[in-house]
Amino acid sequence: MDNKFKTLGVTQLDSGILQLTLSRPDALNALNIELMSELERAFQQAKQNPAVKSILLTGEGKAFCAGADIKQLAGLTGQTGMDFAERGQAVFRLLEQMGKPSLAAINGFALGGGCELAMAATLRIAANTAIFGQPEVKLGVIPGFGGTQRLARLVGKGRALDLCLTGRTIKADEALAWGLVSEVVTGDELLNRAKVILAGIAKLGPIAIKSVMTVIDHGYDLTLADAFELEAVHFGLCCASHDKQEGVNAFIEKRSAEFCGE
Repeated sequence: MDNKFKTLGVTQLDSGILQLTLSRPDALNALNIELMSELERAFQQAKQNPAVKSILLTGEGKAFCAGADIKQLAGLTGQTGMDFAERGQAVFRLLEQMGKPSLAAINGFALGGGCELAMAATLRIAANTAIFGQPEVKLGVIPGFGGTQRLARLVGKGRALDLCLTGRTIKADEALAWGLVSEVVTGDELLNRAKVILAGIAKLGPIAIKSVMTVIDHGYDLTLADAFELEAVHFGLCCASHDKQEGVNAFIEKRSAEFCGE
């Protein structure tokens, strides 16, 4: 990973965790063109870097990310607006399809594009002060970085319509009840808990981890029969790996497995 980032903090941690910190605190980490470009570059580099096993996303200051930069949004036309949305969708899809687990540690406001970025991560946990919402209708637009689709898939059509039509926000405890996040902790505990989760995943079989993410992501939109077939194919791929044999042997021998990703 290079260090030529102005709006994104990049830190390599233990257990192969790459921490990416949105760093425009004076703008509540709003997604301007520069930050989007740096996220795209960081995701591309992380995918290609074998030292990176997982991604930890968080925000500097009191916000995770307050959404798109309104000043840039103001100048969009019909065509440039469509281009803007497709670019954001593509950047977030890079994270979602990286083949490495990612976790959004949501430390504060996650609104609009910020909520959409969090939803593109594999996992989400939140500080008890976090606030979530898709308030785009208040600006006369809709979520454009995948929010209408990921939100419905994560919390259900009815709740997605609730947030997207009213523009209201919800607190961390309601996000937990909805299944938008899997855990809520104090702000002081947030990053440590995120690191513990990702370090735990790093100890497991990497082929199986990648297959789980692929099958759930791709299988969601298939017929049940086709999704079952996809699952069976990946189960077979795992069974053909050295890691499967190591995992089974370690279980029988009552020792910790040492997976190699082969």
